[in-house]
Amino acid sequence: MARGRRTRNPRILIVTPEITYLPEGMGNLAGRMSAKAGGMADVSASLVSALYSLGADVHVALPHYRRMFHVETGTLVAEELRKYKSHLPDERIHLAEDRCFYYRDTVYAQGEGNVKLALAFQREVINNIIPHVQPDLVHCNDWMTGLVPAAARREGIPSLFTVHNIHTHKLTLAQVEDAGIDAAEFWAGLYYGYPPYNYEESRNRNQIDLQASGIFGAHFINTVSPTFLQEIVNGWHSFIPDSIRNEIRGKYYAGCAAGILNAPDPADNPATDDKIPFKYGPENHVEMKRLNKLHLQHALGLEENADAPLFFWPSRLDPVQKGPQLLTDIAYRFLAKYHDKGAQLAIIANGPFQRHFWDIRSFHSLQGRLGMHDFDARLSQLGFAASDFTLMPSLFEPCGLPQMQAPIYGSLAVAHNTGGLHDTVEPLDAANSTGNGFRFDTYDSGGLFWAMDRAMDFYLSDSAVREREIARIMRESLARFNHHECALKYIELYEQMLDRPLVKRAE
Repeated sequence: MARGRRTRNPRILIVTPEITYLPEGMGNLAGRMSAKAGGMADVSASLVSALYSLGADVHVALPHYRRMFHVETGTLVAEELRKYKSHLPDERIHLAEDRCFYYRDTVYAQGEGNVKLALAFQREVINNIIPHVQPDLVHCNDWMTGLVPAAARREGIPSLFTVHNIHTHKLTLAQVEDAGIDAAEFWAGLYYGYPPYNYEESRNRNQIDLQASGIFGAHFINTVSPTFLQEIVNGWHSFIPDSIRNEIRGKYYAGCAAGILNAPDPADNPATDDKIPFKYGPENHVEMKRLNKLHLQHALGLEENADAPLFFWPSRLDPVQKGPQLLTDIAYRFLAKYHDKGAQLAIIANGPFQRHFWDIRSFHSLQGRLGMHDFDARLSQLGFAASDFTLMPSLFEPCGLPQMQAPIYGSLAVAHNTGGLHDTVEPLDAANSTGNGFRFDTYDSGGLFWAMDRAMDFYLSDSAVREREIARIMRESLARFNHHECALKYIELYEQMLDRPLVKRAE
C-alpha cells in the first residue's frame, strides 16, 4: 500500500460496529446513522465529531445497518440510488456491505451469529476499506475488529485497539478463510490457543482469540478507565481470561497502554433533557428536583413526598457484576432504619434479581417505599432528575456511565471503590467542598449499608450546605464528564503514536 503524501494531515480510520451520530458533511447518510448497544457507540461518535470539527482527516468504517439507518433502497428512484451508492472524493463514511447487516434491528446477534457478523465486517474493512482509505492510523474497537490490527500491521499501518469489555469469541483460520479473508497474509500477528507451528498445522484446530488478537496485533491499546487497566495488570478479577490479561500486561509494561474514561451522552443535561418534565440547572436544582421527585413517585406508586430521601438503581439487575444482591440483603433494614425520614428506593431496571425486589416489597408491605419498573429510557432519565442518590455497588466496572450521569443531574453516586467508579467518584467532604459522592471499599452488604448511611448523613445536614455542594458538583460534573474531554485524550494518544499533530498548525 502506498504510504506517501506526508504533507497532508494524518488520516485516521476509526473502525467500530457501533455509532450514535455522525457530523453533517461527512457523507450522504451522516444524519441517519445510529446503531447503539453500549458506551462504544457514544465514544466513537464523540471522537469522530471532535476530530471532524478540528479539521482532521477522519474516516469511519461501519457495518451497513440499512434498517437501523432507515435506508430503504427499494423506494429510491434511479438518481437517488446512484447518489446513495456513490463514493464521493470527500466521502468519509465507509460502509461494510453484506446482507447479514441490512435487515438487523440490533447491533449484536445471539451466540455464534456474532462471529458471522464480525467476520463480514472485518472482511470489508481489510479487503476494501483500508486499501481505499489508505489511513495513517487505524483505531479499532473491541473483539469484532480483532483481526484488523494484525492486517494493518502487515501493511505498515499503526493501530490503536480499545478494550471496552472483556468479552471475546474464538474461531479458526479456516473460518476466517471461508469468510473471504486471506489470513495467510497476517496469520502470525494473531493470538492462538497454543503457539502455532505453521499455518497449515494451525489452520483447522488452533483457535484464534479475537479480543486477545486485537490487543496482541495493535501498536497501542487502551481500556475505558485507568483504574480498570491497573486492576487487570495487578491480577484482579478472576473472570478475565489469561490470554487477555497477559496481552494487556505485555502492552502495559512496554509503555503501550493507557486508560481513557468514556463520557455520558451530550443529551444528559437536566437543563435541556426532553425526557424529564421539569428542566433545571445548578442554580435552581432544589425546587425542580422536588417536582421531578413527585412525578417519579407517582409513576412508581411511591408515597408522594418531595422531602423523602430517594435512592435510585439505574443498572441492570445482574448479580455477577452490578451487585443487586447487596441491596436485597439490606433493603428492608435500611428502609426500616430511616422509616421516620421517609427513605425510598426506586429501581428502574431488568435482570434476574428483579423478582427478589418484588418479593421483598410484597412480603414486607413496602409498596409506598420500594418502587419497581422495567427499564424504560424516559423513566430512567427521570430517575436521575428525581433522586438524591444513585446506587452503583458493582463488583467490577470497566468504566460505567450512570455514576457520571447522576451528578450532572444532582444525584450523588453511592459506589463500590473499583475500576471506573474509583476514577469518577470521590468521597464527599462538604466542609472543604471537595468530592462528589460516597464510596465503600469492602464488597459486601455491610459496605453498601455504611455508604448509604454516609449519604443519609449528608441528606440530613444543613440545607444551605447541601444546596451549595450539589450545585458545585453539578457544575464540576458537566465540565468534567463530557465527550470533548474524552475525545481530547484520544487525540493526544493519536498524536503520540504518529509523532506529529493531527491538524497542521499555523506557521
